[in-house]
Amino acid sequence: MDINGASAIVTGGASGIGAAAARQLAARGAHVVVADLQVERGQALAEEIGGVFAHVDVTRTDDITAAVEQAVRLAPLRAVVNSAGIGFAQRTIGRDGQLESAHSLEAFTKVIAINLIGTFDAVRQTATAMSGNEPDADGCRGAIVNLASVAAFDGQIGQASYSASKGGVVGMTLPVARDLAAAGIRLNTVAPGLIDTPIYGEGPESEAFKAKLGESVLFPRRLGTPDELASMVLECLTNSYMNGEVVRVDGGIRMPPK
Repeated sequence: MDINGASAIVTGGASGIGAAAARQLAARGAHVVVADLQVERGQALAEEIGGVFAHVDVTRTDDITAAVEQAVRLAPLRAVVNSAGIGFAQRTIGRDGQLESAHSLEAFTKVIAINLIGTFDAVRQTATAMSGNEPDADGCRGAIVNLASVAAFDGQIGQASYSASKGGVVGMTLPVARDLAAAGIRLNTVAPGLIDTPIYGEGPESEAFKAKLGESVLFPRRLGTPDELASMVLECLTNSYMNGEVVRVDGGIRMPPK
């Protein structure tokens, strides 16, 4: 699928994997809407790549609607990357046997709302816009890539909410791809492993911590880069025969319990 001259939306596009995907989309000639809560970073990236910034909280349906409208004004919307998400770690029960120490239900709900429901809302809205596009030679009107995580398959201790949210993204991949097939829209999911993003901080201590984490990767024994993930995202968007698939990009890691 050719994305040159089309518009694209990247949620969570201001940093990390989302920013790398936004840059690679722009390099392919797409008009990119960087959709994020981080205003300064988002605006700076949009200016860098010749795109536009949209202030989007994916738990707010109206924010997503506005970003879709902004993209459609630029050009037909043919590519979407849903990378907005948060992490949270807490054991299901506390060590003291008290309910007050158990996993916060509010936190669990928030993670699901952002990572899973926000992703689905973005899918249904962007796919609706894509359904009005003129099809290409393969009959394709657009493509969507959702970001999950290897935690969907081998979540660690304390990752109940995060794994549940990303497992939901994985679980809806095939049924949603089947739903969208009638409109000529493809949907795939990419599940990253340990990726070197700002979440790990900066400085010597951070670098030492990341190096230690990298030892658990099968090969190469290091953290992945955002560009390596974005490369797979772009492949899923542009390869016309990629559909309904979940692809792990993780250096072969299988996460231990902790």
